[in-house]
Amino acid sequence: MDLDGQIKLSHLLLSDRKCRTCGEIKNLIDGFYRIRKGGSLPSSYSYECKQCTIRRVRETRKNKSNTIWEYPDW
Repeated sequence: MDLDGQIKLSHLLLSDRKCRTCGEIKNLIDGFYRIRKGGSLPSSYSYECKQCTIRRVRETRKNKSNTIWEYPDW
């Protein structure tokens, strides 16, 4: 029985993190994106919650419908 692995996993599941953008405290696994592969450490998760990340990407994405493209003047 791997008791060490279970203790580390349960410690990760119970940890919370404060979002740098909105300031809310959320569950690490449910509320934050994992940004490093193969890591189950708390440092493998971002410091910005999922909702703030989605909001930031939507606001900074270029609006393609407003861009007018013209042929170059050769």
